[in-house]
Amino acid sequence: MYKLLVRPILFLFDPEKIHDFIFSSIRNLFKIPGLKSIVKSSYSSNNPKLEKELFGLKFKNPVGLAAGFDKDAKLFNELSAFGFGFIEIGTLTPLPQDGNPKKRMFRLPKDSGLINRMGFNNGGVKEAVERLKRNNSGIIIGGNIGKNKVTPNENAVDDYVICFNELHAHVDYFVVNVSSPNTPNLRALQDKKPLTEILNRLMDLNKEKSAQKPILLKIAPDLTDSQLDDIIDIVADTKIDGIISSNTTIARDNLETDNNRLKKIGNGGLSGKPLTKRSTEVIRYLAQKSNKAFPIIGVGGIHSAEDALEKLEAGADLVQIYTGFIYEGPSLIKKINKEILKTK
Repeated sequence: MYKLLVRPILFLFDPEKIHDFIFSSIRNLFKIPGLKSIVKSSYSSNNPKLEKELFGLKFKNPVGLAAGFDKDAKLFNELSAFGFGFIEIGTLTPLPQDGNPKKRMFRLPKDSGLINRMGFNNGGVKEAVERLKRNNSGIIIGGNIGKNKVTPNENAVDDYVICFNELHAHVDYFVVNVSSPNTPNLRALQDKKPLTEILNRLMDLNKEKSAQKPILLKIAPDLTDSQLDDIIDIVADTKIDGIISSNTTIARDNLETDNNRLKKIGNGGLSGKPLTKRSTEVIRYLAQKSNKAFPIIGVGGIHSAEDALEKLEAGADLVQIYTGFIYEGPSLIKKINKEILKTK
């Protein structure tokens, strides 16, 4: 029903505007008594065989919602009813920021993809914390953190520290985002020296807390093998808890979308089916070269249960969806979990 009736209507409108409309609609509809329970019973997969323990957390199933969908922690309570095993909010920055000028999100229907150059638009970490204080979903929440656009790279660590301290009591794990292509020079922080500094600082802070939280790093799919080798070394040196592979790509290879339209769209990170293969390649490389030394969350181009299983077989421990959720609808979560159960 979603792909035949709902999606064609949604795709008539601007992606960012329809995203805001859907958020408002879901929030209002879930005020109807009993509706959340109905949605939960329709989409959730409750089977102990799906449970996964990773970095001290017990996930009810291995399918999560990637960062970027619920940036400001506005809808995680409602979204938890659609069967996710965990939800990642953010990317959050210390100060509110508008992000890049609109229009900044574009659909590529021929490729089942999206291009976005949002630029960490969010209301700031303090605003999100106030919403997280009202968390009654029981679902595992990840906090994806970044730096403000105006913060120079040499001071970036301070922004990550602010977000870490503000969110620490309210999320279950952290994701350090230095891999978005939409904040100028952010990806330079993936270089070994600045990245090690940021991660070591956060790990030291974590040790000072009464309850330590897992810290993961989200990487770009555009890294070379030698850069991926550096990532493996950084994980070993800093002793962070894992990797999320991967963020959006700046590549535009083998797309069905007309080149003139791509030029008109311009810069931005590409997600969806065009990212499926490369994301899985990165997961496999990290898992094999490190001898599976750390957990990996696989994200990028998961539009079917088969896509998810490929990432798990390549070495991912959990998976996340975003663009696939938009193109395939909420039934995708249950379909993935159903196929995972067949492998148990």
